[in-house]
Amino acid sequence: MNVIGSDITLERSLAVNKVLRNTFTLLAMTLLFSAITAGVSMALNVSYMVSLVSSVAALGMLWFVIPRTANSSLGLVAVFATTGLLGFGLGPILNHYLALPNGSQLVMTALGGTAVIFLGLAGYALTTRKNFRFMGAFLFVGIMVAFLAGIGAMIFNMPGLSLAVSAMFVLLMSGLILYQVSEIVHGGETNYILATVTLYVSIYNLFTSLLHLLGAFSGDD
Repeated sequence: MNVIGSDITLERSLAVNKVLRNTFTLLAMTLLFSAITAGVSMALNVSYMVSLVSSVAALGMLWFVIPRTANSSLGLVAVFATTGLLGFGLGPILNHYLALPNGSQLVMTALGGTAVIFLGLAGYALTTRKNFRFMGAFLFVGIMVAFLAGIGAMIFNMPGLSLAVSAMFVLLMSGLILYQVSEIVHGGETNYILATVTLYVSIYNLFTSLLHLLGAFSGDD
């Protein structure tokens, strides 16, 4: 009986390790691909309207395409299409910040901060193996509230609310990283495509939110 139990535990451990390996491999590839598309967008100096269309298209992919293709090979195509569109949409934003007097420093600081936060939180979830599933409902509600508040800040041109939303997203995306890695570790998420998308979106929003906050606090945004 103990042998059977050990075999089941071993199989679960191998399955978790496979999902982790596939997730982080695909995540690295999508981050590289989106960096390339962002570079293309910057070189072409695309407008904010093009950036908005690209981001909306990526949002449509996230909501309607990826959930329906995550269990097939088309899911990989959808993931790269989505992350490529999001990266392309970053072009005008990056050009805006890089045009500032200390723009390069702001962008590099945001990148470094994003990397430190992601690696630190993912490493914590992996090493401690704590279960953060209890955060799921809170994160879902918080992200919806922050998303709607962000739309309101944009429509009504409220810089203060916009900064508050960015701060909220930094906290929420940090929590989402803990939650998603924990879900993989504890077998709650077995689809590496969905796991990759969640972590990518967390990193993307974390970076853009940090960049916005840094720009504002430096007095240049």
